[in-house]
Amino acid sequence: MVAGTLIHQGNQRVGPVGAQLAAWRARRGLSVAEVAARCGMASKWIAGLESGEEWLDRRGHLTALSSALRLDSVDLTGQPYPPAGPEHAVARAVAFHLRRAIVADLPASAMVATVEELAARTDALDALTDSGDEQGLAEALPELIRDGDALMDAVPIGQRDRVVDLRVGAHVAAAGLLRRLGYRDLAWLVLHRARAGGSELGAVLVEEVRLLLDMGLPEHALTRADADANLPLLIATAHAVAGRHGAAARLLRRARSSAEDAAAAARVTVCQVVVAVECGEVEEAAERARSVDRSALAPADLVSLAVAAATAEARRGEIGRAAAWLREAEEMAPLRLRLDPFARELLAVLPSRASNATETAVLEQMAGRAGRG
Repeated sequence: MVAGTLIHQGNQRVGPVGAQLAAWRARRGLSVAEVAARCGMASKWIAGLESGEEWLDRRGHLTALSSALRLDSVDLTGQPYPPAGPEHAVARAVAFHLRRAIVADLPASAMVATVEELAARTDALDALTDSGDEQGLAEALPELIRDGDALMDAVPIGQRDRVVDLRVGAHVAAAGLLRRLGYRDLAWLVLHRARAGGSELGAVLVEEVRLLLDMGLPEHALTRADADANLPLLIATAHAVAGRHGAAARLLRRARSSAEDAAAAARVTVCQVVVAVECGEVEEAAERARSVDRSALAPADLVSLAVAAATAEARRGEIGRAAAWLREAEEMAPLRLRLDPFARELLAVLPSRASNATETAVLEQMAGRAGRG
């Protein structure tokens, strides 16, 4: 099955997960009832997912279905997605370029003159990450990693620790991009390489926990996060995915009370929205989303908020509001939105649920730009 293909069932459109689920279930020779028994979900819901009457919007459900079919979750989401446009093609090519930069013994493209220059380029990389500029990251990362490796052998001993820390930052950014694209094995390799040294290993831990969550391994994520209890938002998300909604809510209340500034408080609220969606509390999620101080969020965080808020509004039957959230995210960080598997689920199924021609056209156009034609 082609990951970018949209499946129609009557007037309904089947999301990418539903289409892949039906194909893999047939390959495994399993009935809907057998899959339902394995994952602890209702047969009616699974049949609806395959027919387009339902769509997938929770990590916990994706984890359960993947486990029932003995699959990696990317087998159900269809990642890495076929390129849709030149920006996406550039981002996807980063896997090839990073593999060459890391595995092959390639010279630096241009020797970095100073540690300060490498630091400035790493700061620019952080800005690209916060902005959700996946193409910019893909263009900058391979050369930056090669140049950081080369500088390690050239600087005096007294400056080496600083270079190591900068090198870790580049590797973490690379692993995050690879994770979002769906190249998880390569992301793990990059993170393993980042653990070679330095004092910035907390950033490596954060990305490892995110990767484990995306892989549908919340218990492993919690075990890894236990090495640094100062990760309340990720730990709360892991508890929610594992079905421990009360533990997630308690952590988030404590995180909210200890937030030091508007940006930290806004990030906690975004996580509360995400957790509420994961728990099926869509009214709470929609209300919290409307209360977020969006001016305090980086574009990448706004995409996370928008996808969760759009999911909540869609579940409430407010397709116009869902479309508005998705449009806002696309304006801020288009490729980051289009790479999100839950956003792609929404873009696949919402056009057939819109209440008027204008909403349908907007959603159709967004789906087309994401490659969901």
